[in-house]
Amino acid sequence: MLNILYIGDIFGKPGRRTIKGLLPELKKEYNIDVTIANGENLAGGLGITPATAKEMFDTGIDVLTSGNHLWDKKEIIKYLDEEKRIVRPLNYPPGVPGNDIYEMEIKDMKLVILCLMGRVYTVNVDCPFRTIDAYLEKIHKDSIIFVDIHAEATAEKKAMAWYLDGRVAALVGSHTHIQTADEQILPKHTAYITDVGMTGAQDSIIGLKKEDGIERFLTQIPNKFNPSKENLMINGVVISVADSRAVNSITRIMRKYTP
Repeated sequence: MLNILYIGDIFGKPGRRTIKGLLPELKKEYNIDVTIANGENLAGGLGITPATAKEMFDTGIDVLTSGNHLWDKKEIIKYLDEEKRIVRPLNYPPGVPGNDIYEMEIKDMKLVILCLMGRVYTVNVDCPFRTIDAYLEKIHKDSIIFVDIHAEATAEKKAMAWYLDGRVAALVGSHTHIQTADEQILPKHTAYITDVGMTGAQDSIIGLKKEDGIERFLTQIPNKFNPSKENLMINGVVISVADSRAVNSITRIMRKYTP
């Protein structure tokens, strides 16, 4: 049995602080073997830097997945070719910097971690459905495949879940920063949730200070990203996997952090 903890989008310094405060007890409580987190918002809520990535690896996170904001801090570009534990979306065009999958051996099992970028209301990338098809044709059938689908549209995530049911162990959604209450094991044993949510300040507008987010809607003028620090919370899921199949249950986590 392999217990995987996946943590929703870590937003800025408040999110990183929450990880430091809660991750050790969560790993112990759920007997976690592997910890994965979406890290595309680590640096000020917009992008990722080598320093913020290293900070999270030092806490015990094993792999960082990403999405469209991966490229926002230019200092990360060169680092992506050095640090294989940061995974860029698989369906970006050929030649894009970075590692598109991460493989690890644990408990005599092969775990493959990858992420896909949705196309609806997001960015113009290659088709995630056809991209994952091509990849799955090459992978050994006994591998445990964990997929982070970083997408805006609920329908696109749900369609991908049914499309991959029985072909991957888990498909977990990220990007919207709002945890959904639809965690389930699909009929062919794939664990699924539409969005795991966000790690950072819950008294916020998807991580931003409330007043800044409201101002954006009132004026339609972009303003500075100021991460909120109010009511820190970690959002995540624990998935137990064996023999390339999700088993038992997928457990949703929403836990407050009081420094």
